[in-house]
Amino acid sequence: MLYLGAFLLLCGSAFTLLAAIGILRLPDLYTRMHAASKAGAVGGGMVLLAVALVCFEGAVALRAIIGVLFLLLTTPVSAHLLARASHRAGYIPNKITVLDEIQTIKKSQSGP
Repeated sequence: MLYLGAFLLLCGSAFTLLAAIGILRLPDLYTRMHAASKAGAVGGGMVLLAVALVCFEGAVALRAIIGVLFLLLTTPVSAHLLARASHRAGYIPNKITVLDEIQTIKKSQSGP
């Protein structure tokens, strides 16, 4: 059990490190937000699962598992809402972005 907890802790730390590097290196708000939300939720979830496995108290393990569920439920929703609000505020994606589906939908609804 201890080795599995250590493995989850290392993997969670690696995912969190990748999220931090993604925030620094990616070109625009949308790609940075993607890196932060996906890798951050997975990394934080793995660290909390490691805590749940390594601790020998049921209350701490239960709180860690509830924390994982909270991360998995709220992180994608908040990232989506922030990206949509940024798009509505006029933040333009980087030029290397291939597809802007919201802009495509707006153009098709406005007609020719």
